[in-house]
Amino acid sequence: MAEITISIPDAMNAYVADRVGSGQYDDASEYFRELVRREQEQQEAEAKLRNRLAQSAASGISELKVPDIMERVESELRAGGKL
Repeated sequence: MAEITISIPDAMNAYVADRVGSGQYDDASEYFRELVRREQEQQEAEAKLRNRLAQSAASGISELKVPDIMERVESELRAGGKL
């Protein structure tokens, strides 16, 4: 496992110490690993959303009416399909 050293202001250090002291994290390293994991997940979700938006824009204008689209989406969701 790699090791890094960071510097943070005293106020941030106190905040991290409070988070660790609350028992939610075993130590500061675990807290920072969780922050990195969350950002990675957020970046992946944003990339998927951007990709979906690009696909939607490239698909053009639908001839379907809103109720038809809603029924199609609801049907796919009931079937456990991915949107």
